[in-house]
Amino acid sequence: MRRWTGRLWRGELPLVQAFWEYAIGYGTLLHIAMTGIAYGAYVAGAPLWAAAVLYLLPAPYALLVTVGVWRSAGSYRGPQHWAQAARASVVVWAILATVL
Repeated sequence: MRRWTGRLWRGELPLVQAFWEYAIGYGTLLHIAMTGIAYGAYVAGAPLWAAAVLYLLPAPYALLVTVGVWRSAGSYRGPQHWAQAARASVVVWAILATVL
């Protein structure tokens, strides 16, 4: 597991993989799952602070993916508008995924 996290953090993964697979794919699923778990825990009687902690557990992953996509975009050899679009999109994604 450490191998992919290090490669992602350093921006060594291809931009398309960092963005679509790790951010949009895995990241969105992780955030949706944890939102459901947090909501379920709260409805089941867990304290609000515990539900909030569960809800925010994916935030470090969002940071990892945002940095990874940003760095991967820096070494992207294709048209630069795609790199800039990926950077802007992953920042918006991280904010929305964490807040919503």
